Amino acid sequence: MSLPKISRIPPSNLLSSIHDLRWLLCSITPLAVPRRTLIQSGYRRPGQPREDKPPWQKIRFDLSKGLEGIKKHFKLMKDEFSGRLVGPEGKPMIEHMLEQNRVVWEFRGPDSLQEWTLSCDREIGGQSEIYLKLGRNNDTCFLYGTLCSAPPKDGETRYSGYCTMRSNQPLASFDRKKHHDWSSFNTLHLRIRGDGRPWMINIAAETYFTHQKDDIYSYFLYTRGGPYWQDVKIPFSKFFLTHRGRIQDEQHPLWLDKINSVGFTLGDKADGPFQLEIDFIGVCKDYAHTENFAYELYKRNPEV
Repeated sequence: MSLPKISRIPPSNLLSSIHDLRWLLCSITPLAVPRRTLIQSGYRRPGQPREDKPPWQKIRFDLSKGLEGIKKHFKLMKDEFSGRLVGPEGKPMIEHMLEQNRVVWEFRGPDSLQEWTLSCDREIGGQSEIYLKLGRNNDTCFLYGTLCSAPPKDGETRYSGYCTMRSNQPLASFDRKKHHDWSSFNTLHLRIRGDGRPWMINIAAETYFTHQKDDIYSYFLYTRGGPYWQDVKIPFSKFFLTHRGRIQDEQHPLWLDKINSVGFTLGDKADGPFQLEIDFIGVCKDYAHTENFAYELYKRNPEV
């Protein structure tokens, strides 16, 4: 029994076959990446070039600024340790347990405006404008601007027309994340004066996974207009879960012990000027409200 002969390719033919294989691979067009795989990437306005700078080239090294930062953060750490010795959030235990009202944000000077961030569709090529300043007596926050729902002429964006104001993420020493603990309260309390437009109140809480970073709890804020102030109380059980503006089918109650920020959004498609004046934003404990969650929770696979 003889073994079959193994055919060998001459070296010249082998090189030509490798060259043909490279030509074949170069001729194959790369597969297009679907949009849903890039949904979590940062927004880049259509037509703008990508920023290819590595992260370390964006850092500006300054010795004097670094020493000031170290001094500031060590002072914050000292205040944190001393506050924990007193009680929760630097308050005595009896005061923390009996607390029924808490003012979280009040606008009594220019420094209070630094805790908020403004945004509008001008960042994506729109025409809306939003501004923030102190009120007439320097004791309120006056939010004003112009809303325009005309989309930018970039060939991709189809909808536009929004203005938002959002509180900054509270930070502890050495830029560690800090959260608002509202677990002792059940109602959001605001004192506002608007122009009759409907707003949306957004509350962002801490999440476990990175793909949930755009999850926001929202509810409606209807302003009456006119010169009179209105006290608005919204229970936390009324806030519903949204992801990038879309209401989710599966709803969950809001985590009140890990609140990151509170924001206001205007997008009612009514072009023109707007204004909203805010006296304070706080939380309170309403004993008459006993509802845990206002929306029905469905089971995906119920037991038969």
